[in-house]
Amino acid sequence: MSIDALATTGATAQPEKIRAGFNKACSLVAPTWPLDQLIAVNPLWELRQISYSEAAARLSALGNIRSHLSPDFYANSGAAGVAEFHLAQATAKFAADNLVAVPDSNPDEALLGHWMNIGDLLDAGRDEQKMSWHEEIVYQISQFCADSFRAEGPFSADAPGGSLYRHWQESIRSDRGVSILMAAPGLRQEFANLPTDKDVLFDLAAAELNLTENSAEPYAHALLLDINGWVSWAAYLRWQARLQGKDSDLTADLLAIRMAWELAIWRLNRNHRAAEFRQVQSVWQQQIAAPEALIQKHRKVQEKNWQWQVAAELAFQQRLAASLRDSGAPDQSVDEPQVQAVFCIDVRSEVLRRHLEAQNAGIQTRGFAGFFGLPVQLRFTESGFNRPQLPGLLAPDLSMCADSKSHRADRNKAKTSWLKTADSPAAMFGLVEASGLYYLWKLLRDSFYPAAASDPAGSLAAAETIELVRDDQPVGLDERIELAAGVLHAMGLEEDFAPIVLVVGHGAESPNNPQAASLNCGACGGQSGELNSQVLAKLLNDPAVRKGLFSRGIQIPLRTQFVACLHETVTDDLRVVDGSELSAEVSAWLRGASVATRRERAARLDLEFDSDAALGKALKRRARDWSQVRPEWGLAGNAAFIVAPRDRTRGIDLQGRAFLHDYDWQKDPDLSVLELIMTAPMVVTHWINMQYNASVVDNERYGSGNKVLHNVVGGNVGVFEGNGGDLRIGLPMQSVHDGDKWMHVPLRLSVYIEAPAEAIKTIYQRHEVVRQLVDNDWLYLFRLDDAGHCRQLYQDDWIESGSH
Repeated sequence: MSIDALATTGATAQPEKIRAGFNKACSLVAPTWPLDQLIAVNPLWELRQISYSEAAARLSALGNIRSHLSPDFYANSGAAGVAEFHLAQATAKFAADNLVAVPDSNPDEALLGHWMNIGDLLDAGRDEQKMSWHEEIVYQISQFCADSFRAEGPFSADAPGGSLYRHWQESIRSDRGVSILMAAPGLRQEFANLPTDKDVLFDLAAAELNLTENSAEPYAHALLLDINGWVSWAAYLRWQARLQGKDSDLTADLLAIRMAWELAIWRLNRNHRAAEFRQVQSVWQQQIAAPEALIQKHRKVQEKNWQWQVAAELAFQQRLAASLRDSGAPDQSVDEPQVQAVFCIDVRSEVLRRHLEAQNAGIQTRGFAGFFGLPVQLRFTESGFNRPQLPGLLAPDLSMCADSKSHRADRNKAKTSWLKTADSPAAMFGLVEASGLYYLWKLLRDSFYPAAASDPAGSLAAAETIELVRDDQPVGLDERIELAAGVLHAMGLEEDFAPIVLVVGHGAESPNNPQAASLNCGACGGQSGELNSQVLAKLLNDPAVRKGLFSRGIQIPLRTQFVACLHETVTDDLRVVDGSELSAEVSAWLRGASVATRRERAARLDLEFDSDAALGKALKRRARDWSQVRPEWGLAGNAAFIVAPRDRTRGIDLQGRAFLHDYDWQKDPDLSVLELIMTAPMVVTHWINMQYNASVVDNERYGSGNKVLHNVVGGNVGVFEGNGGDLRIGLPMQSVHDGDKWMHVPLRLSVYIEAPAEAIKTIYQRHEVVRQLVDNDWLYLFRLDDAGHCRQLYQDDWIESGSH
């Protein structure tokens, strides 16, 4: 059935029902964030109300989009570790007719057709020497959007009467080149004949294309998938508008533009090529008569792929479950910690935490979302610069304000402007040529004497006095106490404080990389966590705040010092960033953890080294190398999210594949912390997991291709691969493939929570999004008992793992 359970057939539906299908399609594309805030997103997020297998079949049928790697990959991948009994369990899930232990080719898949828009149908009979309608339509719309959405561009949706569709009409009606390029002299007139109101256009297209109620939504969705990158950008603008209590209709405008092309070339063909038109019309009528039948054919053909996908997930889960059952021994706990370190839940932190704990039995680490519970944005009071430092799911409630009047601020502002200019598409050739000898010197300097990559905004804020502000007024003491208490409660850190508590944010050095934010802290909105760690450490070191916390039962000893640190994920350096002094012993522990982490990561980076010092230098050069396309592997390999006390996982080598969030259910009687974890960090880790999965299984549609060919679009909107095509979203190939093999195995996220069964189930039942993710197979949700045994929550019931 269709996404909204509309399954009518027969005569053309009423216009309002057709329009409802169009509106539904406009809601089915997930947002993509701008380059400076490039957080991970599940590109299938808005399809979560149906099962993952149904969504995969729909995308395959309507957009020729892949959702799996081939069975050969899983069968031949030693990392997957799939055995015959895993395949048997997966086959039982899909009730397949028989078990094929050795994958073979699927003849049905090669013969299976895909939805064809009008342009695709015309291309089927078009001379191969001519430009295809599909390519030209995508190129023209994409170039128009790049011009319209650039900073200070010619279009503003907020302007009176602002309509992207009308703006496009003005542009296309004055363009004589398209008709010449496509050898279609009547095309310009067809554009001129289109209505100026998009609602009228929708009604005309529905009538002339003979759309029915059950074909309107799939057709509109197929059109949007053609320009998925720009639709994702429109979805981001809508997301931001809704965070502010507003809305945006730009997706509908993009649908109108894409549908206007369909109607124009449909009419052109009808008016000038009658014989060809009759053939196209006949195929079109057959297609729109049964879109759901096509989707279900794709679903049936994908069953074998799903068997291997599920088998690989079962193999991973069983290995991890065995490790968790063997953990939690009494000697793993730290009774009187000498040092506590709070890290982001990021999978890269797992490796460093493990090696830091190995330095001394008195070191205790914790996992918490890397924005450290601070609902903040960075704001420069004079320049008006604003930058979110929190998860993209949320809107900032407070501002970290810095005075930008200083000469240092002016220099950084100039530097920022120059970097923006250098990152524009024109800079590929024009800026280099115009800069002459200066740019030659810059290339030589960056090649032989590279400097560390810097964030002008971050470095300015780190050097200035930062003040927490709400509505242009400093946050009062009572509110700061409330904020501190809430953060400590969510962390589970309300007693037994160590003398030193490290607040460890993370960030990545990566020059000449438009998508550098994807390597930073997603919980901080694609920024380094350095600022958040400093603000929290300062807040918790404030004597007045501590006095207020004491009255709430949180007694922080006078000896306890909170220290802001940064984990630099390319070099794995762990350093203090707030000027605090650490003892020689503690400093040695931090250095030792960094050295051990670098050794572990060296193999994945194919780095050979004679000494730890040589390896450290090699990684530092890598972090500053403007030509390096793989500075690190980011979150590649992520597959699990474990919500439990650290005792459950301490001492286990999780290979940098697990997000770790500390949680003790006995300190959470009202389930408020668990509810927050299951509705925020669990969703964020799912987004990360699905972005990596999608970038692997279909990099052409949900990844950004070859980063060497990237050109920045619209100042900060995104990237093109080359100078045209759709806006690219997701990760480049270099972030998931090393040239020989995939560095990320696409497995759905397995979530393990150590808490009472009823507590987990209560929150699952309370939140529709959580139910959708669990019941529609977007992730796996397991409960860990005190002994480390697992039971899976599915369809409102606890079942044996792998039995559904």
